[in-house]
Amino acid sequence: MLMPARTVLVVDDNPANLKLVAFLLSARGYEVRTAGSAEEALAAIAERAPRLVLMDVQLPGTDGLTLTRRLKADPATASLIIVALTAYAMRGDEQKALAAGCDGYLTKPIDTRTFPDRIAAYFEGAP
Repeated sequence: MLMPARTVLVVDDNPANLKLVAFLLSARGYEVRTAGSAEEALAAIAERAPRLVLMDVQLPGTDGLTLTRRLKADPATASLIIVALTAYAMRGDEQKALAAGCDGYLTKPIDTRTFPDRIAAYFEGAP
């Protein structure tokens, strides 16, 4: 599966979060696509796989961790970099995300000054 180097899929059911993250990353030269649900994310990935997925944990219907497990279990999408992006930052949540297959864990609200650099680190292989 060919994956362009600087493509990001942002999966979040909050339109304001989608807009903010897309704006920050687009301004840094990333190709950004968005999805508001697990189903939309699967369709977007099938159409053209991104290199990195920013995955909200709490989604309507299928939640982000279930979707992450599904993507990591499929050989066609197992190499996607998946970073949990969540407002649910309770003790143990990061471990749950990593156990589900996430390659990283970021909390909301995001720091708009450091967020693009944190994402760049995942592309460089050093989260």
